[in-house]
Amino acid sequence: MTSVLRTTWPLFLGILLLMVGNGMQGTLLGIRGGIEGIPTFQMSLVMAGYFGGFLVGSLTVPGLIQNVGHVRVFAALGSLISATLILFPVEPHWIAWTILRFLIGYCFCGVYISAESWLNAGSTNANRGQALSAYMIVQLLGIVVAQLLLNTADPAGFLLFVIPSVLVSLAFTPILLSAKPAPQFETIKRMSFAELYRASPLGCVGVFLMGGVLAVLSGMSSVWGAQVGLSVAQISLFVAASYAGGLVLQYPVGWISDRTDRRRVVLIMAAVGSICGLAVIAIQPGTLGLVIAGAIMGGAANPIYALLLAYTNDYLDQSDMASASAGLMFIYGVGSMAGPILTGWLMGVVGPDGFWIYMGVLLALLTAYAGWRSTQRASLTVEEQGNYAVIGPNATTVIVEALMDEAQDSTEEQPEDEVQEDQPELDGEGLDRDALEPSEPAEDQEPDAEPRQS
Repeated sequence: MTSVLRTTWPLFLGILLLMVGNGMQGTLLGIRGGIEGIPTFQMSLVMAGYFGGFLVGSLTVPGLIQNVGHVRVFAALGSLISATLILFPVEPHWIAWTILRFLIGYCFCGVYISAESWLNAGSTNANRGQALSAYMIVQLLGIVVAQLLLNTADPAGFLLFVIPSVLVSLAFTPILLSAKPAPQFETIKRMSFAELYRASPLGCVGVFLMGGVLAVLSGMSSVWGAQVGLSVAQISLFVAASYAGGLVLQYPVGWISDRTDRRRVVLIMAAVGSICGLAVIAIQPGTLGLVIAGAIMGGAANPIYALLLAYTNDYLDQSDMASASAGLMFIYGVGSMAGPILTGWLMGVVGPDGFWIYMGVLLALLTAYAGWRSTQRASLTVEEQGNYAVIGPNATTVIVEALMDEAQDSTEEQPEDEVQEDQPELDGEGLDRDALEPSEPAEDQEPDAEPRQS
């Protein structure tokens, strides 16, 4: 890990500053919206604008990069982000904010794609896994640090909008001065939704549901906090706890999932998140209890997203990973757009508890669906599964494809003694006796997809 940071620290520094800027504006808008008196449903449209822009960016930015190159796209979109950030306090109206948030989401998607392309191209086969994992950690750390900076000035003023604008502008200096030329960028054609669903029904349904949960947790937390009367420090602490919980639990959850049926881990984590949401409604805890609930919800929800991608990866050939990741990102994007809007409507109907009800219900649905899917398909053996990879909700198809590919490659590199143990039993003529005996397919196994061959 040290060698990775030594060679790529300018890129990681730039990404850290970008994430601090992005994390500040997301939480700040929810707080400022409450100060400006913007209704909850209109604020949900503002928050959904970011995810809509991100989705459109994932579809169009690759073609833009092909036409004009990484550097120009990176610099142009970065300049737009910096300018857009300081326009929010100029016109505090929900329609203007929705348009600006859409633009922010589009630009950040393009910036992430460019930066991730440079990181992937600059890594070697020996350190790519470490580099990609470090990238995801830096992203989460940047958002946590952003919440601390929200307490440095009055959210009703102008300064908190200037700080992220400056940070984003500074972020491009180390990246552009150190980035090596990226390889030729190829657009990725999505696998058809029918093929993707046949490969992994749980992956498709789960990613859609988690798009709604994670978008609400990241986009609507500050709106909910302002509605229930939390202070800026309390809101920032809650948001930071949700991301910190996800960062801490990613690795132990991944370690467990590599050694058991991933569907069982998805079911347990979704059940924990659902119970957490419903418990908050029933108990109505104080500030400390809410911070703990945020850490539990974030700790449960963030690893589920990576678990679903790893589970889908288990049923894909390596040649299909790129098209499958593009399809999954599109499904996730649709869920992300719908999540804040439905939550805003629900909060308008039942009050602030709608924030927890929405996430709790979606996680309960995922719990039930994961349990049902466990009865429809035989589980893979541990040897047939790929490795878990730390993937955050801000990742684009570039990083998702690279991490999924890296996870499969690391699975195939077995120690020599393990390979020998897996060899078939041979008779005296060198023939596999088991292969000579016909076998019947299992009657209970659903023939919707075959696991990838390791």
